[in-house]
Amino acid sequence: MNLFHLISILIVLSAGFAYINFRFLKLPTAIGLMLVSLLFSVIILIVGKVVPSFSIAVAGQLSNIDFSELLLEGMLSFMLFAGAIHIKIKDLISERLSIILFSTISVLLSTIIIGYTSFYLLNYYGFQVNFMNALLFGALISPTDPIAVLGILKSAGVPKSLETKIAGESLFNDGVAVVIFITILQLTKPGVEFEASHVAMLFGQEAIGGLLLGLLIGYIGYKLISSINHYQVEVLITLAIVMGGYTLAHYIHVSGPLAMVVAGLITGNQSKKLGMSAITAEYVDKFWELLDEILNAILFVLMGLELLVIQSNNLMILVSIILIVIVLITRYISVWIPSLVLRRKEEISKSTLLILTWGGLRGGISIALALSIPNDSNKDLFVTITYVVVCFSILVQGMTIGKLVNASKKLV
Repeated sequence: MNLFHLISILIVLSAGFAYINFRFLKLPTAIGLMLVSLLFSVIILIVGKVVPSFSIAVAGQLSNIDFSELLLEGMLSFMLFAGAIHIKIKDLISERLSIILFSTISVLLSTIIIGYTSFYLLNYYGFQVNFMNALLFGALISPTDPIAVLGILKSAGVPKSLETKIAGESLFNDGVAVVIFITILQLTKPGVEFEASHVAMLFGQEAIGGLLLGLLIGYIGYKLISSINHYQVEVLITLAIVMGGYTLAHYIHVSGPLAMVVAGLITGNQSKKLGMSAITAEYVDKFWELLDEILNAILFVLMGLELLVIQSNNLMILVSIILIVIVLITRYISVWIPSLVLRRKEEISKSTLLILTWGGLRGGISIALALSIPNDSNKDLFVTITYVVVCFSILVQGMTIGKLVNASKKLV
């Protein structure tokens, strides 16, 4: 099956599942799409028990889709840019300390704590896992992806400052987590020495290089956009920023996700405010909002369908359930420690910490990173664990975060 037919099938499934959710389930889009696609996968598995060739054929087609490459090398750049373009820099500046701490210190703490605990837990249950691979798992499961929860938080009337914290953290910690993951992955290669200077150089090249590239392409885009007044061309320029910028980041070995966040912030603030007419700004907003919705729909449908190709057993599922608890406890610790610094400037209540913990959903980027682990590094084990954690995160945490927000408001 060629690429066009695969994309066509994904679009048809996404549209059909979105209709079912909107018409009958009425759940938040991301949660509803994943739930419907999971149910669809379960039906295929049941049918496969009766007609094995059918299930094998479907799984075979899905295995042709490189989920990791599709998300990390394609969809992620558009989604991060689309998310950043709608965020006001002044809101980020007002919450800059919390966003910086939560997207860096929290991710590092989470990576280390989950890395250590999963190393001992998995080896205790008989899985032969080395420490660096456990750290890889810690890095890939640490970034939060609150796409599914932001709409719920808004409808629940969560304070603007908390909404900004969660949105800003999610934008930057995706990029930071990818940088940490890539750095650890480089260190697992044969012949690479584990030295602090080498780790710092790898991390600095990816992170600082990505931020600088984002500033450069964002500024170039701003100068081009401000020199004309033609909304079709200006929308095309924003597309060029994403696709050209991400491709350039890949070839010069800097962080594409961080570059897209910075370029998106510049485009959404500087370019829209000073370089675009009102009609152009409206078209740019609507174009990226629609593209973001379509890509998110495809992403969550793909995540649900991944159930058909995951190789697992009962022991893997048991360990995954234990790690759900560990991930949640680690999330609380990783936001609580930075909050001790924040309390010097603002009051961080226990209810805020609980919302940050329960609202820190894991998403597609975690699955994509797990799928990019080399086959000789316990890939099936970590993919299964990641999938179970992500499903729990989106379906259970995502569907109950609104109730937690409302309950916390009543206690105040």
